[in-house]
Amino acid sequence: MRQITLTSLTLRNFKGLRDFVLEADGRSVSAYGDNATGKTTLFDAFVWTLFGKDSQNRTDFEIKGLDEAGKVAEHGLQHEVEAILMVDRRRRSFKKVFAEKWTRKRGQAAAEFGGHTTDYYVDGVPVKQGQYKAEVDGLISEDIFKLLTSPSYFNEILKPDARRKVLLEVCGEMTDAEIIASSKQLAPLADILGDRSLEDHRKVIAARRTEINKELEKIPVRIDEARRTMPDVSDLDAELLQEDIETMRGRVDAKTAELQRIQSGGELSAKEIRLREINAELTEIKQRVQADGLQAVVGQQGRLSQLRGEASDLQSRISSGQREADQLKRQISRSDSQVKRLREEWTSLDSLQYPVHEHQHDANCPTCGQTLPDDQVQAAQNKALEAFNMNKSRRLEGISSDGKLAAAEKRTHDEALKTLERDLVVLQEEVASKAAEVMAAEATLQSLQTNVADPADDSEYQTKQRECETVRAEIEQLRSSSADAIGKVQSEIRLIRSQVDDLETDKAKLATVNATEERIAELAEQERKLAGEFEKLEHELYLTEEFTRTKVSLLESKINSKFRYARFRLFEEQINGGLKDVCKTLYNGVPYEGGLNNAARINVGLDIINTLGQHYGFSAPIFVDNAEAVTQLIDTDAQMIRLVVPPAFSSLPEEVQEELSKQHGSYEDAEAAWRDRNKKLRLEHNDIQEAM
Repeated sequence: MRQITLTSLTLRNFKGLRDFVLEADGRSVSAYGDNATGKTTLFDAFVWTLFGKDSQNRTDFEIKGLDEAGKVAEHGLQHEVEAILMVDRRRRSFKKVFAEKWTRKRGQAAAEFGGHTTDYYVDGVPVKQGQYKAEVDGLISEDIFKLLTSPSYFNEILKPDARRKVLLEVCGEMTDAEIIASSKQLAPLADILGDRSLEDHRKVIAARRTEINKELEKIPVRIDEARRTMPDVSDLDAELLQEDIETMRGRVDAKTAELQRIQSGGELSAKEIRLREINAELTEIKQRVQADGLQAVVGQQGRLSQLRGEASDLQSRISSGQREADQLKRQISRSDSQVKRLREEWTSLDSLQYPVHEHQHDANCPTCGQTLPDDQVQAAQNKALEAFNMNKSRRLEGISSDGKLAAAEKRTHDEALKTLERDLVVLQEEVASKAAEVMAAEATLQSLQTNVADPADDSEYQTKQRECETVRAEIEQLRSSSADAIGKVQSEIRLIRSQVDDLETDKAKLATVNATEERIAELAEQERKLAGEFEKLEHELYLTEEFTRTKVSLLESKINSKFRYARFRLFEEQINGGLKDVCKTLYNGVPYEGGLNNAARINVGLDIINTLGQHYGFSAPIFVDNAEAVTQLIDTDAQMIRLVVPPAFSSLPEEVQEELSKQHGSYEDAEAAWRDRNKKLRLEHNDIQEAM
């Protein structure tokens, strides 16, 4: 983990602080002072030095000291802050000087204000703004730095969307397949979705529900229309009507039998019986000929479904591998940048030469003033040169070690990427092969469907058809004889049939009523089936909503498992049953922004910093404002700067009050001295006894 600690922070004329030095030396320390004495100013100064903003992420804030009227108290001052850091065992200095620009035009006695200037220094060297920013960015990005240095930044400065993005970056998203696999209840959803995404299927459900609703609205109208078209059959009796029809048909049958006897006697009847038998045999042959073909079609459809599922699985593996490859490429890029920076740093350091003119040893004795021997002067100069070379060598060795580690990490990532890319090539080939199998299976299915046997090609079927035609011709031949007798009987048959037709017309009215009632029953059944389908769609919609709820639960559990104290709510259920994206921090069930006390807020913020620090691989100084509100801060590996309002004199332990009273002569004088002490911003240890 990369570690950044604060060695010292020097403020001059910054937000009312005339001259103050915070000596931290890389340790966790506490700065004591009453409200409005400048504790928060320390954090403001630290952030401004690096990023040009205050601790609340504002660029537009007043750096100059103000009087009681809110105006600049004193013009012409230089407002400067210098932060000295230790970055992975290397001392770095960053300094900014903000000043007013006054110019005096020729012929004018008074100078005029012409704006402001800002000077930048890195490790004591004046630099341009762009180079200064590049040096700061080389340490750590601004967004990550602020997340790791302020317990309140994540919850109070970042917007909810930005907080969600950070949490998902730390913990990672979850695939739909992982979510479905986590719950038996969601198992049917995989088959329901098929190749569709969850959102696409929800759209399909919504569209189909709309269609069903429209159909359900039309059915009652159709039923009403059918009832209006029903004829009046109130004066008809179906049983009596049927008896009359059967009687008349009996007469027709008798006349028909007479006609048949005239035409061919008993031979015609035998032929007609045989014709019916042949037709039944033709139907049986047709069913037998087509049975095998239809069975093959069903089997091929099952195989095609299996191949499509295998192709979908291969594509999912490719997508997962591509995401992993993108991550490795980003890691390789970061390692490249680190190697380049360390190489430049090593080259810059290696080029440094011993400054002989700066370390020229005085040839005179500092005690007696006499000239020293040349060998003593040379020995002193040699010792200084040796110390310079030893220090330079140690620094070069440290940089070289870091560079080797970074290069080794890059090689590891390179090898992993190459292996993954080879695996992806193999998977792509498997996908292409599987796609070819799917296409072949589809072609086979189409061929099987096309090649279902035609019974007309069957020899047995053809034989039966020829026999059928022969028998039919023989029947016609028999019917053509006995024309006169036939004509008389036929005339009688026509008369009887006319009477039957009249009866049939009345019967048809009854049939129309029955058909209409059946249609009404069909519409009612359609309404029932649509209602059943609507219920099925409702169940599928429920599963999609349950999927979302499961995703919410798993995602929140996965994120919350990364933190010891902080808990996060990423979704809220709406009145309409939908879910709204949020990002709310909780501690013991209490929302951060809704009633959580200051101590809990600070510790929750530190818990978040601990997790983010592990994720980003960085440790930076943490500024804890209002630290007096916390009895016990949670453990953290980072350097901590506590900004504390010291206790009032009356809240000190009795033995401390007595000791101070003895020192100052009386209780009143001790209390006054304590108040004066609290007006000044001071750096103290956490122990109140040392802070007296």
